[in-house]
Amino acid sequence: MFEFDQYLGFLAFLTILTIGFWLMIFLITFVIPYWVFGSAIERLKEIKEEKKAKRLA
Repeated sequence: MFEFDQYLGFLAFLTILTIGFWLMIFLITFVIPYWVFGSAIERLKEIKEEKKAKRLA
């Protein structure tokens, strides 16, 4: 059947697969939307300040 080193290799594979899966779920659901919406909000603030500066100048 399985020898002990094959069993450890299989456990290591499952551990790495599980860590990768949850990392991808975390990145897709939290980090990427936070990054995209945060940068969009900052860009809108910059555009608003540019328009305000043009009006005052």
